[in-house]
Amino acid sequence: MPTPRTPPPFWHRLNSFFAFPLQPQPLGYALLLAFSSLLFKVLFFLPAPLSIALIEIGILLAASRYGFKVTALGAQGMARAADFPRELEPDWVHLPWKLFAILVVQATVAGWCLRMSQGLGQLALLAMSCMLPASIIVLVQTASLFAALNPMRSLETIRIIGKPYALLCFFLFLLSSGSQIAMTLLLPLFSGLILLPLFNFALIYFSWVMASLLGYVMYQHHEALGIEAVDSPDSVPGGAPALTPAQIARQQLDAEVAERLDSGDMAGALGLAYEDQRTRPDDAHAQRRYHRLLLLSDKTPTLLDHGRRFVALLLRQGQTSEALKVFKACRGKENTFALDDADQALALAQSAWRAGDMQATQALISGFDKRYKGHAAIPRAYELAARLMLQGFGRRDMAQGILAALEARYPDSEQTKEVRWLLRDQAAGSA
Repeated sequence: MPTPRTPPPFWHRLNSFFAFPLQPQPLGYALLLAFSSLLFKVLFFLPAPLSIALIEIGILLAASRYGFKVTALGAQGMARAADFPRELEPDWVHLPWKLFAILVVQATVAGWCLRMSQGLGQLALLAMSCMLPASIIVLVQTASLFAALNPMRSLETIRIIGKPYALLCFFLFLLSSGSQIAMTLLLPLFSGLILLPLFNFALIYFSWVMASLLGYVMYQHHEALGIEAVDSPDSVPGGAPALTPAQIARQQLDAEVAERLDSGDMAGALGLAYEDQRTRPDDAHAQRRYHRLLLLSDKTPTLLDHGRRFVALLLRQGQTSEALKVFKACRGKENTFALDDADQALALAQSAWRAGDMQATQALISGFDKRYKGHAAIPRAYELAARLMLQGFGRRDMAQGILAALEARYPDSEQTKEVRWLLRDQAAGSA
């Protein structure tokens, strides 16, 4: 098997990012979206500005969804649009709206800072602009708005990318200006209705260039980000992916499973996926394939049993974001679903807390002391529960009750001291 090579730095691959939207599939889709702007003539019963605005919002939404698809699949090493699956992953569908929410939150914070001080406002705007690429990476990685708004997650992403992050921000800034420059150049050359699709095409083109660039940067650091790559690092945009024999076999099995599924043979698809994951218990791709098929089936007990083992594997491999998704998917099928291992449950709960997912955190630590009686992790779970009640839900009364349980059962533990310190203001007020 060939030895994997480190992907070259993204600034060595700039031509490939500019070439991505010119591949047949994205080019055709971009032209279709761009010329769809002329459909405002069909909405003759609406005022022209309103019909144009409605169609432009639709075009922006469709182009943004495809851009997120480019980034998410690029993060896995897929650079050829011809290799993309036709359907969007369910988690990707709402990413444009979540990005819009991030921009609204950032604009609100920057506006508040500007009211306080012009210098503070400009500094906040600069900081948020620099954090935005990292927030988008976290959004693609987790599909969670709260995780993307969590500055700690963004700072961790910046740490993983390292010094090249500054260069990434610079290139993204230039590309965001590219569509404006293109429009300025087009204005003297064209006039009339053709300008609307031309402007749209320029905007779509540069946004997909940026999406391709972000996806490649994520692919460069996919191991640290907990993303499974599907192609080998020497796969190049516009060229045939250089796959290892194992990857070829995996793709062939994927295709065979999909064929069985499309023909309605769920039992056959499950049988193939089951055998593959049984013989390769440490292969995340095989386990992921089987997990997704079980979600489509009515075999809930099998799904839950496999889900516990799959979560454990993902946690061992450091893929905590995906482990949390698997836990939530199983929880969606059975609201009493829980992990067998206390340390794994606590680790996943802490990951959910850092991602700002309070509901998942609560699901993981609720009844922790009863489920894992006598386990050494119980004081740490109590501390996390107190933080969740106090800082997440604003329930000081609940946090006070947890402190009372800690003081009664673990009076000298570090967790008891930590929770007592968290509630120091309340303690002082009642003294």
